[in-house]
Amino acid sequence: MRFTLLPEWAPQDAIMLTWPHKDTDWCDNLATVEPVYVTLCQHITQVQQLVIVAHDAALKQHIITLLEHAEVELARCHIVIAPCNDTWARDHGPLSTMSESGELAIKDFTFNGWGNKFAAAKDNAINQVLAEQVMSHQCHYQRVDMVLEGGAIEINEAGVLLTTSECLLNPNRNPHLSKAELEARLTEELGATSFLWLDHGYLSGDDTDSHIDTLVRFAPDNTLVYVQCNDKTDDHYEALKQMEQQLKRFTTATGEPYRLVPLPWPSAKKDDQGVRLPATYANYLILNSTVLVPIYGDEHDQRALAQVAAAYPDRTIIGIDCLPIIHQFGSLHCITMQLPKGFLR
Repeated sequence: MRFTLLPEWAPQDAIMLTWPHKDTDWCDNLATVEPVYVTLCQHITQVQQLVIVAHDAALKQHIITLLEHAEVELARCHIVIAPCNDTWARDHGPLSTMSESGELAIKDFTFNGWGNKFAAAKDNAINQVLAEQVMSHQCHYQRVDMVLEGGAIEINEAGVLLTTSECLLNPNRNPHLSKAELEARLTEELGATSFLWLDHGYLSGDDTDSHIDTLVRFAPDNTLVYVQCNDKTDDHYEALKQMEQQLKRFTTATGEPYRLVPLPWPSAKKDDQGVRLPATYANYLILNSTVLVPIYGDEHDQRALAQVAAAYPDRTIIGIDCLPIIHQFGSLHCITMQLPKGFLR
């Protein structure tokens, strides 16, 4: 039976968050970061349910207190206790596939800390806990012996899989697999019908080896939403211009060009040491009736919201201040994972 990775605009039961805590790299930023998580919880629970991974029982109680104060509907929140190294749910969370008959198969790929850059053993065990505690018994749960992060891939309703060569072909992921072998595995596990390999584009401060979700996103009806840099003095200009040219050459199964929706390029955001942070508007989160878009207190925020609205005209567009999040070198999409309709028991 063929199972295909669901596009992110497929109907959802919930969004998964893994909460930051004092034993993560967020320890010095908790006072500014937790309010962003609470704001996310407020918006998510307006339209669907929420699964929160808490490092221990004490953190679970702390989260409950925060959510109660923010008047979040706790009945829509499922808090699971599981030790975690960090909070990047997009990359350690489960990938959900569906058969033509509507059966769900939940794929648990190996997360190795973006090429063994960071400890990830605890994060890599979280999906097993989700399967045991909140996943429907109707779902098939499968461990997959292959390194893959959710932020590294995008798929559309036709099964076209979009990724970057810099990430998936990096020897720090699956060095024993050639490009052809990777495609064969992704076809087998995720039902991909064809592949678009992006060879250009990067984001300063990014630890992921150019995850696609920071650069280009699929939207319905053969649409690609991408970051565009028109500032010739910016270090990203040349790479992103080459990326844009490659996107213009991509064609659908019927030979038509994709509809391209460019996102503006935010002005440089830096930390206290002057290190540039990976601010990108492409790292948005699609909910059942809403799209949450990262904003950065930037002059381009409103233009970004308008462009995302053009790509998802059936959804309400809401900006979320993610300036605190990029201080740990990720953004809104990176800290979340959607769980499809039928996932929760």
